[in-house]
Amino acid sequence: MKAVVKQSLGEGHIALCDVPEPAPARGEVKIRVEAAGICGSDLHILHGDIRIPMRPPFVIGHEFSGVVAEVGESVEHWRNGDRVTAENSRYVCGHCRYCRTGSYNLCSERLATGYAFDGAFAGYCVVPQERVHRLPDNVDFLTGALSDPSACAFHAVQELTGIDAADNVLITGPGPMGLFCLQYAKANGAQVIVSGTARDARRLELARKLGADLTVDVDAEELEQRIGDYLNGGEVSVLLECSGKAPALQAGLRLLRRQGKYTQVGIFGAPVPFDVDQLVYKEIRVTGSFSQKYTAWAEAIRLASLGKVMARPLITHTLPLDRWREGFEAFESGEAIKVVFEP
Repeated sequence: MKAVVKQSLGEGHIALCDVPEPAPARGEVKIRVEAAGICGSDLHILHGDIRIPMRPPFVIGHEFSGVVAEVGESVEHWRNGDRVTAENSRYVCGHCRYCRTGSYNLCSERLATGYAFDGAFAGYCVVPQERVHRLPDNVDFLTGALSDPSACAFHAVQELTGIDAADNVLITGPGPMGLFCLQYAKANGAQVIVSGTARDARRLELARKLGADLTVDVDAEELEQRIGDYLNGGEVSVLLECSGKAPALQAGLRLLRRQGKYTQVGIFGAPVPFDVDQLVYKEIRVTGSFSQKYTAWAEAIRLASLGKVMARPLITHTLPLDRWREGFEAFESGEAIKVVFEP
């Protein structure tokens, strides 16, 4: 079968290749991939600057949905034809304090689908049965493929940060993660400001349609002045940094009020400078948010089924696998909001 493969570490080294069709081992489920989205971390795989363990050569892709095509020995709850999606935590130790308390996304031995194990930019993907989630009948495959970023946003906003109707939230970076975080923050009743650059014009427009109270193009307006005017001199109470860009982090921390909450969602890919003393003088509460776990997946899928959180408006490009390079370029340039392959 055809698959998009990271052939070796470092910048680039990605190609469309012929690879063997996988077979499920004991306890595994083989899924025929119907839709698979490009994640921001896939761009870091492209550039070789991500610190999630990789074991090339491997098939890229971890945001996907599809149909169960075959089950391995001892699989009890899945049958051929089931409509599903799946988490990317492919292997965890099962014995550390994080695994035992349900935070297996933080297991130090964690290895992920699409990084260390073959992923979903292919016709078929194999995953452990315990990582599979059923798609409700009213959740289409394109929406189902974006359960992963939606669950990441749920984990960041609902499980880690905690946002309510009294909060003024600044989201820096209107990419897919920022737009999902926006929807969860608005669901909590918060006032939400989304900032981006000139190349994010299309994304900022969508943020307004999804409920953002204010959007700011930082290339055209001075962010601090614009927010100060909008909030009558006030400051934001929550910063969700989704861009992975140092200037956005630095500006966001300046705008965050004393005893505010800062959650880092985006990946920088390299160390970045910022004024750590602000955390001290302002008593800022800092949280990092990495991946997600079962609870976030279950809620993200349920809320998609109820129409409370929407994925389809984010999808601007659907492409076949042989146009993978076009998809990556459109996503990285900002032309696309979300690119989904349909193998």
